[in-house]
Amino acid sequence: MKGSNGDAPLTEIDPLNRTRFPADEWKLSERIYSKDDLGVTETLFAVGNGYLGMRGNVEEGREAHTHGTFINGFHEVWPIRHAEEAFGFARVGQTIVNVPDNKVMKLYVDDEPLLLSVADLESYDRSLDFRDGVLRREIIWRTPAGKRVKVTSERMVSFTQRHLAIMSIEVTMLDEGAPVVISSQVLNRQDGKDEYHVRAAAMGEGADPRKAEAFAERVLEPQTHWSGDDRILLGYRAANSKMTLAVGVDHQIDTENDYSQRMYADEDTGKMVYRVQARPGVPLKVTKTVAYHTSRGVPVRELVDRSRRTLDRVREQGVPQQFVEQREWLDAFWRRSDVEVAGQPELQQAIRWNLFQLAQATARAEQAGVPAKGVTGSGYGGHYFWDTEIYVLPFLTYTSPGMARSALRFRYNMLDAGRRRARDLTQRGALFPWRTINGEEASAYYAAGTAQYHIDADISYALCKYVAATGDDEFMWREGVDILVETARMWADLGFWREDGSRVFHIHGVTGPDEYTTVVNDNLFTNVMARFNLSKAAEVVQQMELSAPEAFERMVGRLGVTSEEVDEWAEVADAMAIPFDPQTGIHPQDSLFLEREVWDLERTPQSKRPLMLYYHPLVIYRFQVLKQADVVLALFLQGDHFTEAEKRADFEYYDAITTGDSTLSGVVQSIIAAEVGYHELALRYFTSSLFVDLVDLHGNTSDGVHVASTGGVWNALAYGFGGMRDYNGQITFDPRLPESWESLTFRVLLQGTRVRVHLTGDAIEFTAEEGNEPVVVSVRGRDLKVGAAGPVSVPLADQGPRIEADISLAAQRGGRREDGSLITATVPGL
Repeated sequence: MKGSNGDAPLTEIDPLNRTRFPADEWKLSERIYSKDDLGVTETLFAVGNGYLGMRGNVEEGREAHTHGTFINGFHEVWPIRHAEEAFGFARVGQTIVNVPDNKVMKLYVDDEPLLLSVADLESYDRSLDFRDGVLRREIIWRTPAGKRVKVTSERMVSFTQRHLAIMSIEVTMLDEGAPVVISSQVLNRQDGKDEYHVRAAAMGEGADPRKAEAFAERVLEPQTHWSGDDRILLGYRAANSKMTLAVGVDHQIDTENDYSQRMYADEDTGKMVYRVQARPGVPLKVTKTVAYHTSRGVPVRELVDRSRRTLDRVREQGVPQQFVEQREWLDAFWRRSDVEVAGQPELQQAIRWNLFQLAQATARAEQAGVPAKGVTGSGYGGHYFWDTEIYVLPFLTYTSPGMARSALRFRYNMLDAGRRRARDLTQRGALFPWRTINGEEASAYYAAGTAQYHIDADISYALCKYVAATGDDEFMWREGVDILVETARMWADLGFWREDGSRVFHIHGVTGPDEYTTVVNDNLFTNVMARFNLSKAAEVVQQMELSAPEAFERMVGRLGVTSEEVDEWAEVADAMAIPFDPQTGIHPQDSLFLEREVWDLERTPQSKRPLMLYYHPLVIYRFQVLKQADVVLALFLQGDHFTEAEKRADFEYYDAITTGDSTLSGVVQSIIAAEVGYHELALRYFTSSLFVDLVDLHGNTSDGVHVASTGGVWNALAYGFGGMRDYNGQITFDPRLPESWESLTFRVLLQGTRVRVHLTGDAIEFTAEEGNEPVVVSVRGRDLKVGAAGPVSVPLADQGPRIEADISLAAQRGGRREDGSLITATVPGL
């Protein structure tokens, strides 16, 4: 599914093969089977609920690129071995485990197996429906003996029952009868001949830090197995992390054909085999109900009992009821989360696919974080990063605040580990791990890992945005304030004062979001975010003392906060060093950034991208070249601290030297491009981000969905084209609707009131769809009250400044102005 359009801008092409993948606004469908891109389609057609995920492997079990069933947070640990040791290095690696696979339901007709790669298929249709979350497939297969067979299957991971998945296969002989065998299996793929063997070989060819680590030895140790009453139960314990797992499987057959069945289970396998004498026109359907339960410490026998209870409940309620509840859950999700772009069916399909991925990554994560790949693949080892707070939580905060609160509570529960990590680095307060599953730092490369101290401010930023949007002061007073206090303490201790005519606070030896520039002094993004963190911590503590004195006293008793340190936080925030170069009129990414040579991206072939896979880090670090937006991200998150002229100058400078080697970059560049007037470029960046996985633009969709990018798609729609900003608790709009779009509609939940935002070329309209309390928003300086009185509309004279001619001129000059200073360049990689 890779793009094959050379350098054609994505806004001018339809990047998907529409013969194979038709444009349907509510589903992703595949009409032609291909084994050439199995890794990509296994990711695109994965189903999950944030806790449990199943890759889109075919029911027959082969062929497959990567078999995968993943449970969020279920991991193995292993010692990180450094070639040269040093104090404070990360010690324990963590990697998500591929748990026993229940997707396999093999079909034999006349003892001949159905294998799609060689099958004579009269028709083929596979679809993932965003409205009910069900993966369906329907084929008509002509067997080697010439018999026509209709085969339909369904696969669903439940949003309403966290531990539940349901699969089925239905077979109908169309013209003549035949003996049919269905072998439904649960397989613990730990024999070294599947994913882990392939992964080790791949890593040997050239390390890619985006991929998961390989396991050299067995991970899941069998603890129990049982079969009976059409049910199979298996239990395991991870060898080193000691996490426990149980999986239970129920089977049911519905047919008027004669059949027999045989069930079998051992330590690593469970099978239910049905032998059916199928008559023409008489269907047979096998339904498989699966329950997974995991724990960090509960014995396997208890998890087996929990699996039994889940399966018993489904037996009592019936399988059809599970599909009804699934549809009801998703109906509610789309009522509050849908984004509509009228008259653009291809874009609409892609937008809804991205939003659906957010549901699949977050809905039932609950006591865990949101992995970088959700539960669709093993990429990045199943780790949690800053991605959640900066790219995913804005969507959750404004559409599903309960999920946002759950993600923030996960960080709160990680505070003790953060305090330990801060002590490792000789700091006060807490330092959240750069990448982790269990709370301990798992990044072996500190320069692009632990040195990204900004994660503390990212989490605090997301917390404050959540509380401002929801009014959930209770959460802030009880738990959130602990995050603010401990992160503020870290910042105040990390930096230092320097007096040179004025007293300025500096932060040295850190890495910003751009991982192509590491361990620098006064990284702009880090400093402006730390300033926000410190200022908010002081503000919240002072507000608590006045508004919630009892909660304030409990907090002081719990954390030992003093008025002196609160005053220090405010003083540090006010005096934070913010790099600015008056000669170029831009904010340097760090104190020495402009002293480096500029990397010549125009002469860097695509075969050498991403740079991190083809150049030693020291080579990259010597140049002005960005993996992803850094200063430009600061312009978005802290935009009220920059003038419009500064934003434009910074965007023009950094856009030309940003590679886009990270999928996190395009959405941010789109937002700021729209704000400063580069509307066409904004649309190009947006479209590129929209199709990152659908067209496998970065060549690693096979490792799983880029969840942060899917969150960024919503950000680009709401913040970029919708022009929404949420600084200091005020919701403002300055729209930038693309000229080629008829309208844009999205919803935001503000203080319990769901507001529908409808944007056209000449007006923006707000409607309160749910909630009793009116809310105030502002459109280009004009305050509006939105409530039960009805829609409120504001005419728009324009969609903001447009400076597209400057882009063309910049391209003609090779990305530089007449005075030689950098301006903008073509979108990297397109």
